[in-house]
Amino acid sequence: MKILYHHRTASRDGQSTHIEEMIGGLRANGHIVLECAPSTNGHQLSGASAGWVGRLKAFLPKLVYEPAELAYSLFAYRRLCRNIHEFHPDGIYERYNLFLLAGVWAKKRYGLPLILEVNAPMAIERRQYGGLAWPSLADRVERYVWKNADVILPVTQVLADLMVSKGVDPARIRVIPNAINEKHYATLPSCSEAKAALGLTGRVVVGFTGFVREWDRLDRIVKWIAHRAVDRNVHLLVIGDGPARSGIEAFAASLGVSDRLTFTGVVNREQVPALSMAFDIALQTALVPYASPLCLFEYLALSKAIVAPDQPNHHEVLTHAVNAMLYDPQDPAGIEQTLDALSLDVDLRERIAASARAVITCKQLTWPQHAEKVAALFSDINKASCANIGQYDSVGA
Repeated sequence: MKILYHHRTASRDGQSTHIEEMIGGLRANGHIVLECAPSTNGHQLSGASAGWVGRLKAFLPKLVYEPAELAYSLFAYRRLCRNIHEFHPDGIYERYNLFLLAGVWAKKRYGLPLILEVNAPMAIERRQYGGLAWPSLADRVERYVWKNADVILPVTQVLADLMVSKGVDPARIRVIPNAINEKHYATLPSCSEAKAALGLTGRVVVGFTGFVREWDRLDRIVKWIAHRAVDRNVHLLVIGDGPARSGIEAFAASLGVSDRLTFTGVVNREQVPALSMAFDIALQTALVPYASPLCLFEYLALSKAIVAPDQPNHHEVLTHAVNAMLYDPQDPAGIEQTLDALSLDVDLRERIAASARAVITCKQLTWPQHAEKVAALFSDINKASCANIGQYDSVGA
C-alpha cells in the first residue's frame, strides 16, 4: 500500500518521534510511505525545544501568527497535490494541527481516504496554554477537519470522548495510543551498569525523561530528596533539559543536595533507553487529561517502577499497584508518599517493575503493530468505497 504521510511538524521532540516511528512501522510492514512535510535539519534530541516554529510563534503576535497558520494550508495543499500526482497514494495519513486544512481539501479533490491522527484538541489546548486571538475561528476549523476525515485516531479514550462531545461520529473513531520501538530495547545495560556509568552506584535513582517545565514540579522531588537523602540514599536523574532546569538546580543548591541531582542535558533519542536503565523509579508527572505521554511507554518497555498521577488517561494503560503506583495529583503529599513507599519497599518496587513490560505485549503497544492497524483501516475504507461504487452502478443499471 502507498501512503502519503502529511504533517506540519518542524520540531525535533516527541512529535517527531511519533512521526518517524509510525513511518518506520509502516515501512517495516512492507508499505511505501512518502512524507509530505516541512523540511528539517539536524539530529533529534531528547529534552530539546520546539525549533524554528516555536521561535516564530514566540516572535509573532497571535493576531498575525494564527492567520499565517491558516494561510500555510494553501502552501501545504499545493505540495500535497504535487505529491499526489507524482506518488499516486492509496490514502493520506495526516497528523492533526490547528488551522491545517490541506488534508481535507486534498481528500475532497482527489477522493482519497483521509486518516487523521489527533494527539490533542489544539483549539482547547492553545486557548488554555498561551491563548488564541481567534478562538471562534479555531473551534470552527477544528470541528471542520475532525468531521471531514474518514477515520480519526485520538491517542486516548478521554480525547475520543471529547471529540464525540464536539459532534464527531463515534463510528469513525479508533483510539491508538503512543507506543515503543522494540529495537531500542533489545540490547541495554543492566540497571547497575547504567548507574555505574553515571557515577550513581548504590543510590536509589528516581528518574524523569523529557523537556522540563515548571508544571512538572520536579522541585517537589528535590525537596523530598532533601528530606530522604541520608536515610534512603536517593538521587534525581533528569534525562533532558528545559526552561525549569536552572530553577531546579538553584533550589537543590539552596537545600544542600546539588550532589543528589543530575541533568544530562539534551541527548540523542537513541541514547535515552540506555541512560534510563539507571532508574529504580520512573516519574510520570501531572499532565493534561487527554494526553498519551511517550515517556510512559518507554518506562514500561524498560520495566521500571512507574509513579504516575491517578487520572483517566493513565487508567487506559496502567493498573494501580500492579504495573504502576498511581497517586492523587490533588493531594499535596501524594507523590511524596508514593515515593516513600517505593523507596522503602524493595520488593514492592521490583514487583511493580516486573509487571510493567507485560503491558506492552498485552496491549500491543509497538509502532509496527499500530502501523498495521492504520494500514488495515485504509484497506477497509477503500473496500467500503468500492462496494458503494458497485452498489451505485447496480442501481444505475
